[in-house]
Amino acid sequence: MSFAPSRPLDPARELAARVVDAASIVTGLTLTPDEALLRPGNARHGADFQANLAMSLGKRVGRAPRDLAAAIVEQLDVAGVAETPQVAGPGFINFRLDEAWIGAALRETADDPRLGAGAGHEPQRVVIDYSAPNIAKEMHVGHLRSTVIGDALARVLRFVGDDVVAQNHVGDWGTQFGMLIEELHEAGWSAGSDAGSLADLVALYRQAQAHFARDPAFADRARLRVVALQAGDPESVAAWRQLVAESQRYFEGVYELLGVALSANDMAGESMYNDLLPETVSELEAAGLLELDGGALCAFPDGFQNREGERMALIVRKSDGGYGYATTDLAAVRHRVRTLAAERILYVVGAPQSQHLQMVFATARAAGWIGDDVAVEHVAFGSVLGEDGKPLRTREGETVKLVALLDEAITRAADVIAERVDTRSPGGSHPLAGDRQGTGGAVDEPLARQVGIGAVKYADLSGDRVSDYLFSFDRMLALEGNTSVYLQYAHARAARVLRLAGAEPPPSPVRAREPPERALALALLQFGPTVDHVVSSLQPHRLCTYLYDIASSFSLFYEHCPILKSEDPAVRDSRLRLTWQTAEVLRRGLGLLGIEAPAQL
Repeated sequence: MSFAPSRPLDPARELAARVVDAASIVTGLTLTPDEALLRPGNARHGADFQANLAMSLGKRVGRAPRDLAAAIVEQLDVAGVAETPQVAGPGFINFRLDEAWIGAALRETADDPRLGAGAGHEPQRVVIDYSAPNIAKEMHVGHLRSTVIGDALARVLRFVGDDVVAQNHVGDWGTQFGMLIEELHEAGWSAGSDAGSLADLVALYRQAQAHFARDPAFADRARLRVVALQAGDPESVAAWRQLVAESQRYFEGVYELLGVALSANDMAGESMYNDLLPETVSELEAAGLLELDGGALCAFPDGFQNREGERMALIVRKSDGGYGYATTDLAAVRHRVRTLAAERILYVVGAPQSQHLQMVFATARAAGWIGDDVAVEHVAFGSVLGEDGKPLRTREGETVKLVALLDEAITRAADVIAERVDTRSPGGSHPLAGDRQGTGGAVDEPLARQVGIGAVKYADLSGDRVSDYLFSFDRMLALEGNTSVYLQYAHARAARVLRLAGAEPPPSPVRAREPPERALALALLQFGPTVDHVVSSLQPHRLCTYLYDIASSFSLFYEHCPILKSEDPAVRDSRLRLTWQTAEVLRRGLGLLGIEAPAQL
C-alpha cells in the first residue's frame, strides 16, 4: 500500500472526505469535509472515529438521521482505509481503521523527516518579532513569554519548511540613552575605555535617572547628548555602541541558558530604523494619511474610536519634531515587507499592545505596505502571575529577574531528581533513575538544567497563550500530570526499552490489535496534523496537549502490552516499532517547543 507524500496521513481527514462525497451523492447537496464532523469514537465499542453528519443533515433533507446514515454508508467506499462502517444509535456512523492501513501509515510517517507534518505546505518567508529586551537593563519575567512563545513558533515554522527571519526588536534608542551616555561621560569614560558589565550599567542607569530628576543642568546636558547621538557625534556613538555590545553579551548568555535560538545577528533594534523614519513619514504624508493635531502629525486609521466616540490618533511625529514608538513600528512593517520580503509577519507581543498594533497594521495597509499577499498577525499572550494571582514579583516587590528565576528552576529540578532517586526502594528502579544505579544524591548539572528549564518553558506553553497563568515550581516540576517532566520521563522510559532491546527495531509492520497499542498507534498518526494546526493557529499549547496524550497513551501501552517479554517475535518487533516511534515523536515534539528530551532521567 502506498501514499502520495504530498498529502497528510490523517485518517480523520481521509474519512471525512469520503463521507462527504457519499453524503453529497445521497442528498444532492454540496458539502465540505468540515461538515463531516469526525471525532474520536468509543474504543470500547470498537470505533476509532465517528461521524454525526446524518444528524445535522436529517432535517435539511427531510429524512430520519438513522435512515440517512444507512444510505450514506451504502455509498461509502472506505476500502483500504477502514473496515465496513457501522450505523449506531440515532444515526452515528462508526469507523474502525484497517489494521494494514494503520501499519502502512505509521511506516510512511516514520520514514518522513517531518513525521507527516507540513505535507502540502507551501513554504513562506515568515518574519517573527519576539523577545525585545532593553539595552542596559536586565531581562525579567516579563520577557519570558514573548521569548519562549516566539522561539517555539520559529522552530515549528522552520520544521515545516518556512524561511523564518527572527527579529529581536531591542529597545536601543531614545532619550534614556542621553542620560546613560552623559552619566558615563561624567564618570570619566572616554572612547576606548570599558563601560563595565551589565550589572554596572543597570546601576549606572538608576544613578542617571536620579541625577536627571534632581539636577536640571544635567537634564539639559542629557537632552543635548540625545541630539548629539542622533547627529552621529563620534564620542556619543562610541559610548552607545559599548552599551549595546555589553547588553548583547548578556542577552546571549540568557538565551543560551534558556535554550532559545536567538543571537546578535537576530537583533533588529529601534536604532536600525532611525534613518528610515523621515521617509516613512513622507510616504504617509504623500498618501494623504496624516493630519496635524495639536501640533503633532497623526494618522487616524478607520475603525478606531475612544469611549467618547472620537477618532483615535496614532502619533507619527511629535509636536517637537521627534518620533515615537508608532513611527518606528511603521518603519519596521515597511522594512519587513519591502526589504525582508515577508509573506507572513508575526508579532509575539503582550495582549495589552493589541490596539496599538492593530492601528499600526491598519495604517500600513492604508499606505499600501501590507497587501493581500502579506499576512500580519498579533500573537498575543497574557501575564505570568504569582500563586497569589498577582503579577510575579520578589518578596521585596521587585520584578523577578529572568536569570534568577531560571537558576532557581535548575536548583529545584536537581533537588527533585535527587530526592526521588534516593527514595526509591532498595534494589529497585525509580522512574527518575532510568538505568542509573545509586547516585548518592548527586545529579549532574546538564540533566537538572534540561529538566528545570524544560519545566519553565512547558508551563508557559501548555496553556492557551492569551490567558494569564500561575507560576508554581511545585506544579511545573511534578512527575504526574501535564508537565514537561512527565513527558521527559515518558521519552526516557521508551529510550530505556530500546536500549535494553539492544538495537533499533527492524522495519517490520506495526500490528495494532490490543486496545492500548491501537490507541497509541492512532495517536502517533496525529503528530503531523497537530503540528500543521499549530502552524495555522499559532497556538503551541495544541502541541503540548498532543504530546501529553502521547505520553499517557504510551504509559497504558507499557503497562498492558508486554514489549521485550512478548513470546511472539512479530508482536515484539511491532511493539518495539511503536516504542521507537513514540520516543521519536516525543523527542521531536519537545524539540519544537525548545525542550530537550534526555535519554535517561
